[in-house]
Amino acid sequence: MTTALVIHGHFYQPPRENPRTERVECEPSAHPFHDWNERIHSECYHPNAYARIGDGQRRIVNNYARMSFNFGPTLLSWLARFHPDTYARILEADRASAVARGGHGNALAQGYNHVILPLCNERDLRTQVRWGIRDFSARFRRAPEALWLPETACDARTLGVLMDEGLRYVILSPHQAARVRPLGAQAWQQVASGDGADPTVPYKYFHPDGSGRSIALFFYDGRISQGIAFEGLLSSSRSLIERCVSAARGGEVPLVNVATDGESYGHHFRFGDLCLAYALEEEAAAHGFRVTNYGEFLDEHPPLWEADIKAGEGTAWSCVHGLGRWTRDCGCQTGAPEGWNQRWRTPLRAALDFLRDDAADKFEDAAGELLGNHWEARDDYVELLIAPSASRTEFLARHASKVLSEGERARALRLLELQRHAMTMYTSCGWFFNDISGLETVQVLRYAGRVLELLDELGFDAPREPFLEILAGAQSNVAAAGNGADIFRRHVMRADDVALADTALVLS
Repeated sequence: MTTALVIHGHFYQPPRENPRTERVECEPSAHPFHDWNERIHSECYHPNAYARIGDGQRRIVNNYARMSFNFGPTLLSWLARFHPDTYARILEADRASAVARGGHGNALAQGYNHVILPLCNERDLRTQVRWGIRDFSARFRRAPEALWLPETACDARTLGVLMDEGLRYVILSPHQAARVRPLGAQAWQQVASGDGADPTVPYKYFHPDGSGRSIALFFYDGRISQGIAFEGLLSSSRSLIERCVSAARGGEVPLVNVATDGESYGHHFRFGDLCLAYALEEEAAAHGFRVTNYGEFLDEHPPLWEADIKAGEGTAWSCVHGLGRWTRDCGCQTGAPEGWNQRWRTPLRAALDFLRDDAADKFEDAAGELLGNHWEARDDYVELLIAPSASRTEFLARHASKVLSEGERARALRLLELQRHAMTMYTSCGWFFNDISGLETVQVLRYAGRVLELLDELGFDAPREPFLEILAGAQSNVAAAGNGADIFRRHVMRADDVALADTALVLS
């Protein structure tokens, strides 16, 4: 038996644009580059598009044409605007792989704003999946077979939505599985807590509603993926492939598959792009592997086993406590100083939930007067994000409940922008790191600030004070930073807003 090899890279950066100007501001921590997008593009995205093979022939290869990958939609938007050559190579790689692999391209879609999908309400969950699919289809000119779940965060409800949207498979951590059994068998086998599910075979997951609908699950090899991400396995292409050979058990298993952040290949590990290129172009075949992608493999090896995932709030690849990393002080962080805590995560989410729900109520009332099906219009609004030059007039003509005046057209679009920012403020990076004063969390708060501003512009009573009251419960570990409300006032509120607040304080 020839063992198939699939290496998946999840390429993503949080949106960095100032939500008022849609421009990325200077980020001094990315020095000598202007910002982190530019730095990581130079170290990773571009090198993988033009990877050099060190075999004396001075070959240049496109790693994206040999690996399974997904790119965050907001990152692709940035690449298309500022680095069209790299963007074109990514699209070209998917086209080439689809030709080489029976119509199965290497690219996967992704949940649009990289929010933790199981923590979304029902409406936002579906919109995030639909936006991810629509963005992918517009860019890659085909329907996606799969959607990368941000942080692989998953629960039964999320998998149900993926089935509803016609997706074929999903990639998960082996530790997200609860139990497995051969198709048609009655008895379940509990998954060993140490190893997780077997990563060498695909599984079927059946919808819990008893309809018989299903989606295929691939559980990546946790040990090799861990070696790539954290143990320096990219120091040698031979070492990387030899670890894969060990997992292949002498060719006895049909599949070896790994999944990591794509930034491992060049940003986290210098020359990781070169290691990957030589491993896929030379070492893999020399050791008996056939490099492929998940879609092609699934055609050849339909699941013979069924899997069930862990119940409860959901699971993810970067938190051993379910979804604690995005809801509470679970202990997961990125090397925080001794004595720090992440109790700020709970009030941060509570404040954003409050703001989201307030904005949704006001959107529903106001948009209901202008748009025939305002939530359907929100689902379609991604068309204007993908193609900013697209006709707003044509879009509104399709969705308006009546002939709109110029002012009503502007109001309808502003209401949809309100909803865009109300989802963007849940970008997962806001909770991932050590403190609420960090760069990523401040960016999340900036999107919340834009929601409040849009409510003002729309003539609503923006719930600024109750929002700040909840946010004040998020205490920073940095004494000088204060709490979440202090950070919001310092880094998010406009200078004239601060001046007005100070004036009001003096007058009182």
